[in-house]
Amino acid sequence: MEQQKIEQLGDELYAAMRECRTLAPLTDRESDITVEDAYHISLRMLNRRLDLDGEKVVGKKIGVTSKPVQDMLGVFQPDFGFLTDAMVYPDAADIPVAGNLIQPRAEGEIAFRLKKDLVGPGVTEADVLDATETIIPCFEIVDSRIDDWQIKIQDTVADNASCGVYVLGENEVDPKDFDLPNLKMKIYKNGEFHSEGLGSAVQGNPLTAVAWLANTLGEFGIPFKAGEVILSGSLAPLIPVVAGDEMRLELEGIGDCSCKFV
Repeated sequence: MEQQKIEQLGDELYAAMRECRTLAPLTDRESDITVEDAYHISLRMLNRRLDLDGEKVVGKKIGVTSKPVQDMLGVFQPDFGFLTDAMVYPDAADIPVAGNLIQPRAEGEIAFRLKKDLVGPGVTEADVLDATETIIPCFEIVDSRIDDWQIKIQDTVADNASCGVYVLGENEVDPKDFDLPNLKMKIYKNGEFHSEGLGSAVQGNPLTAVAWLANTLGEFGIPFKAGEVILSGSLAPLIPVVAGDEMRLELEGIGDCSCKFV
């Protein structure tokens, strides 16, 4: 894809995000778009945020890692994107919907906080464990700038992996003390049990998902950096939310995370 077209589509996605509106799927308009094209579109969108809004990259994310999410979205391979300092909310935060989000859905995840750089390719699960300072209960609020979530893998990669905002719980623990594939998460919506999942939902092990992301971004020359937060993917199906909804999750033996939409 020509650089001019990449910049045009990245600018369109940035404007849609800022104006809280959606676009027709890119894959309907550009039939030959590749995942690599989509990645470069996402970089253009990201650089608009950094250059025009003064945001800073503070981490990365992997998405569409679990079968329930893949089945829900009709996307059958993981996506990947960037986290900025403007996306993060503290535990129990009120998250505004109007003027901030378009068609949000909540995901219960395990976040990784790194203490060492990781540079792919060649990163293993053992490397990820060694480089991780803590894991944290987390909600990612995904939000697509594409009409009615009608996305293919190229659409979601171009749209920064459909990332909206994320919420980190207060408790942070050493992952070496836990059996990550068998960590159980329970999710509650408006005080009622909604769903549950295990760490194994994300590529069999959250460490595997994070290693995949490090290696995938490494192919584009993008490292993980010490201090960054890495979101490892949803353990359960996506949950649509609107203003007035309250979400809470419990990560067994570790702690909880909550937020309210206003």
